[in-house]
Amino acid sequence: MEFWLIALLILLGIAGGIVVEKVRTAMNLRSAEETANMILQEAEREAEAKKRESILEAKEEALRIKNDLDREIRERRNEIQRWEKRIEQKEANIDRKLEALEKKEDNLNKKESELDKLKAELHELKQKEREELEKISGLTVEEAKEFLFSELKKELAQEMAVRVREFEAKIKEEADRKARDIIATAIQRYAADHVAETTVSVVVLPNDEMKGRIIGREGRNIRALETLTGIDLIIDDTPEAVILSGFDPVRREIARLALERLIADGRIHPARIEEMVEKARKEVETVIKEEGEQAAIEVGIPNLHPELIRLLGRLKYRTSYGQNVLKHSIEVAHLAGMIAAELGADVNVAKRAGLLHDIGKAIDHEVEGPHVTIGADLAKKFRESAAVIHAIAAHHGDIEPNTVEAVLVQAADAISAARPGARRETLESYIKRLERLEKIADSFDGVEKAYAIQAGREIRIMVKPEKVDDAAAAFISREVAKKIESELEYPGQIKVVVIREIRAVDYAK
Repeated sequence: MEFWLIALLILLGIAGGIVVEKVRTAMNLRSAEETANMILQEAEREAEAKKRESILEAKEEALRIKNDLDREIRERRNEIQRWEKRIEQKEANIDRKLEALEKKEDNLNKKESELDKLKAELHELKQKEREELEKISGLTVEEAKEFLFSELKKELAQEMAVRVREFEAKIKEEADRKARDIIATAIQRYAADHVAETTVSVVVLPNDEMKGRIIGREGRNIRALETLTGIDLIIDDTPEAVILSGFDPVRREIARLALERLIADGRIHPARIEEMVEKARKEVETVIKEEGEQAAIEVGIPNLHPELIRLLGRLKYRTSYGQNVLKHSIEVAHLAGMIAAELGADVNVAKRAGLLHDIGKAIDHEVEGPHVTIGADLAKKFRESAAVIHAIAAHHGDIEPNTVEAVLVQAADAISAARPGARRETLESYIKRLERLEKIADSFDGVEKAYAIQAGREIRIMVKPEKVDDAAAAFISREVAKKIESELEYPGQIKVVVIREIRAVDYAK
């Protein structure tokens, strides 16, 4: 009984707890709903407040923008008004200027009409004056113009002639003075000794017995030496001497060295002669190369072709009237360079052309033609500049020099060759050659005077202008040249210049 009672009480307690829990849950739900409603209401109130604030802000922003636009519109309107005022002012100014221009144009039209009237009156006056002058002078207008022009031409011609003579005299005086100064300075600055050589070489013998050994049995030694060197050995009655004769100076030098060594050695036979000639040839070739290089260095000319250097060295053994051609070429290079420096010309071209101007003489016995043409061809072959080639070709006047450097090389060549002591020629033969030149020129009809100049390299012939015209002058120069070629023997070439001059002389009294 107690158990059931207890169980019932337990059940009642459980049921009561469940009921209490449900009541509590219901109360909590009611409280949560109330809270949610409160939150929703609060949110709605806040949203409404936010909405009102946003609307207010939007209205304020719109109002601000509207105010800004109104201000900008006012400013633009003010600016437009200012521009309108300025345009109105400019239009007013333009109107005033147009009115002024119209007034000026009216004035100009009036003045132009007045000027036309004056021109017409002036023309009428000139016409009347011309008619009066024609009546008084008895000349038409054209005749008067021609008379005035002829008189004016005479006066101008006289004045021009006087001025030209004065100007020519002044220029000539100044040019002569300057030329003398430059040439004298160049000659004073450079003076070189020259070795006088001839076309023969003399080898001194220790005794006359050596002549027989040189000739050899049945002449085999002398024949071998002459064959190997191309030089003639002259063994005559000259005591203790053998003469070597030959046009080629290099071969003559080889023969001289070989013979001197054979004489010193004492063993003279064909095999030994061949050996000595070969040694002498190599030695001479070495000397030629060294002399060419030394000449280029002395003058200060770099980058010469090796073959040109070798040909320069050969000029050491070449002479012209006793003047050593290599020394002469070096002197011409120095003189041309000095004069070029004084005149402001190209010093390098002048020196280079001066050093190479006689390069053709190194092989003129091997190649046909004058040494001038040979030298120009050699310079062209070894790619020298056009200025250098022209100066070489023009240094004897074969062609007209058209550069300052070519003229300087021509002048330096004449200075080096013509200075006292440079070339060896007997005074008697020299005078005879010059007299013969002048006599040949004087033999032609119409010749007034003839002068041999530049040591006989040029002859200048003055002809009588009333007897010889321009065509006859050219004929005389050609005929004189032909006669000189047929009757005279001379080195190089001779320039024949015929001058036909008419002089008008009058005196002021």
